Amino acid sequence: MTTVVPTSDEDPALSVFRFVSDLSWADAGPEVAEPQVTRLCLEAEEFIALGKWLELANLMVPSAEVIFSKVPEKDVESIFTIICNLVTKTENPDEALEIVKVIIPEKPIQPQIEKPAVRLKIWMNLYNLLETPHSRFYVYKKALELAVVGKVTEYILPSFKKIDSFLKDWKIGIPDQRELFLTISNILKDNKSTTKDSFKFLTNYLATFNGEDAHVLEKAKEGAVRAIVEFVKALDLFQCDLLDLPAVGQLEKDAEYSSLYQLLKIFLTQRLDVYLAFQSANSTLLKSYGLVHEECVAKMRLLSLVDLSSDGSAQIPYELIKDTLQITDDEVELWVVKAITAKLIVGKIDQMNQVVIVSHHTDRVFSQHQWQTLRTKLVTWRGNIANVISTIQANKIPEDGSQAAQGLVVR
Repeated sequence: MTTVVPTSDEDPALSVFRFVSDLSWADAGPEVAEPQVTRLCLEAEEFIALGKWLELANLMVPSAEVIFSKVPEKDVESIFTIICNLVTKTENPDEALEIVKVIIPEKPIQPQIEKPAVRLKIWMNLYNLLETPHSRFYVYKKALELAVVGKVTEYILPSFKKIDSFLKDWKIGIPDQRELFLTISNILKDNKSTTKDSFKFLTNYLATFNGEDAHVLEKAKEGAVRAIVEFVKALDLFQCDLLDLPAVGQLEKDAEYSSLYQLLKIFLTQRLDVYLAFQSANSTLLKSYGLVHEECVAKMRLLSLVDLSSDGSAQIPYELIKDTLQITDDEVELWVVKAITAKLIVGKIDQMNQVVIVSHHTDRVFSQHQWQTLRTKLVTWRGNIANVISTIQANKIPEDGSQAAQGLVVR
């Protein structure tokens, strides 16, 4: 089937409405369909003449739904491009939002919705036509819902990279941010995207509970438990600030989850021997959360090596690494290479002297202490640069004076 393309001066919206009306009434037979289509088109023409764009949208959209099952996808997009363009006709932002809600109703999206991928593309095009942040956020939130219900989340994934700039534009409140972060985290987790991406948005979700009272924090408990488990389980996550979040901190004295909180503290502040003692007393707990002991040991060995690097000594003896990681002599260099590969430490292996020389390490937590250390380093670097500049300038003046004197002699 080919979409009717207007070739006269007729308003494109009226041409589209005439086309979708013909489709809607096609099964009724020409004797019934023709007068109905004529009546509807006259009504639409009147709305266009009077600039009643919301009324026109209410007339067009129900009829346009039929095209999803009867028209090729490319033509569906073309038709809805004209329908969505109605939001640009009005100068009233509230009316524009009402038109949006006609095109994308507020009611929950049903699983049997037709052509969700096409609809998602149409909705994102509609997003770009809107001028007010509130309307744009409404469309994006419904697009997320459509992506999940319609199982087409792969089409919405690229937009997650722009969430920070979106948030600056939308200026939404904490409750909306909370829902947004959790939804995105769930989508990324279900899509088996990198754990870091899903964990990042889950952490952002938990951070929205900062400053809330105990009653509200209770709502974050499930997310906090999930965050701890995901951090411990992830073999590519070695740093986080979960311990600084009240949503997580509430678990420390929780009757059900206090042991899980202790496990998090071990992974962020302790070494392998402490973990092994914990595992010996809580093996059932680990299994209940799907945590594999061997994987936990491997991660704790890397974190323990980082901890050795943070003790202040630039040189770590092989023997100390062997004892701390509870490995054999032959495995020392293997684990050092693993830590370097994971970008946990920067350094080199001195086989002759049996030491590892560490020039930099990644902190497992980045709290006030780490910020203060960084500030001290920056102040030192700034002072060093200032000294270098002063030295250069001091040496430059005599040099310039000498050249000037030579010029006078030549003349």
